[in-house]
Amino acid sequence: MCVKDAEQVSQEMEDLDDSNNKKTWPLLCGGDFFCTQMENWDDKDSPVAMVSGSSRLESISEDAVATDRKHNVLTNFVPTLRSGEWSDIGGRAYMEDTHICIADLAKNFSCNLMSEEAVSFYGVFDGHEGKGASHFVRDHLPRVIVEDAGFPLELEKAVTRSFMATDAAFAKSCSLESALASGTTVLTAIIFGRSLLVANAGDCRAVLSRHGTAIEMSKDHRPCCLKERRRIESLGGFIDDGYLNGQLGVTRALGDWHLEGMKETGGRVGPLSAEPELKMITLTKEDEFLIIGSDGIWDVFTSQNAIDFARRRLQEHNDVKLCCKEIVEEGIKRGATDNLTVVLVSFHLEPPPSSVIQRVRVRRSISAEGLQSLKCLLEG
Repeated sequence: MCVKDAEQVSQEMEDLDDSNNKKTWPLLCGGDFFCTQMENWDDKDSPVAMVSGSSRLESISEDAVATDRKHNVLTNFVPTLRSGEWSDIGGRAYMEDTHICIADLAKNFSCNLMSEEAVSFYGVFDGHEGKGASHFVRDHLPRVIVEDAGFPLELEKAVTRSFMATDAAFAKSCSLESALASGTTVLTAIIFGRSLLVANAGDCRAVLSRHGTAIEMSKDHRPCCLKERRRIESLGGFIDDGYLNGQLGVTRALGDWHLEGMKETGGRVGPLSAEPELKMITLTKEDEFLIIGSDGIWDVFTSQNAIDFARRRLQEHNDVKLCCKEIVEEGIKRGATDNLTVVLVSFHLEPPPSSVIQRVRVRRSISAEGLQSLKCLLEG
């Protein structure tokens, strides 16, 4: 090679180095993280020096792309809603449960929203000492939510205010018509796009199936709950034999204004609260369906048991209303004595996929003493 050629090659190599230092190397990068790392490499780790290890980088890149693809599938998920419901009087003399399913809350009340996405509303109301409160809340709460100034952009605030406003409105109605005197637990679920908001006051329960795993979206408000007990005692209430002020088996409910010392009187806050506890999540493709049930359901089903039961039925026939009927019938077979109500909201048109049970490998070994004993046994 002549000197001129060598100088030309040297100049080309320098140009190549300069060019490499300016590139972000998109073919080797699976994301911004890798690009940043390559820009920070020193000379000994430059891309030219790493050519021999390119297969390792390509492997990392493939893993990153696969992870990104899975993330996109989960986050770009748009739920397709199907709902069913069923209820039964169970072992009670009167039916005090009720429920509601509204596919488009705004449209139902002729409210024009800027967003084209429907706001779906589902609720279960478990009355006590009569059905007046449960029916009143069922008929009024959805409209109060829609008419709140925060609907739908400040949904959490709107729902909380609406629970309290509906409770106050029921108190006024009871003062005019004493026959309405009663109370009700309330659990609502609102789905707006990919957002799921559950609001609970009482012992109804909402459970989400996430790829077959039960995710409790609410907590039962009962006197045995330590957090509730502390709240009650701080407000001058007490728990007697498992009952709030010796009278109620729940610590949050709407209504019950006729029970002395339970609700706000003369500016004093009572121990029985109508304020709901809220839980909001963003739905992904792994979220299969939501079960909302009155306490009659949860007296005979655990959360995971209900999810397992519903998944099997949906895999058999994929009929959400029939699934609800089967849950209630199974509850009666198991000896439920309360009213039973269940609402099921599916987020897919397809039935839940079958779960793949992964076998766990167990390494088997034998001790030196055991090995010696086996050897002696074989050798006679």
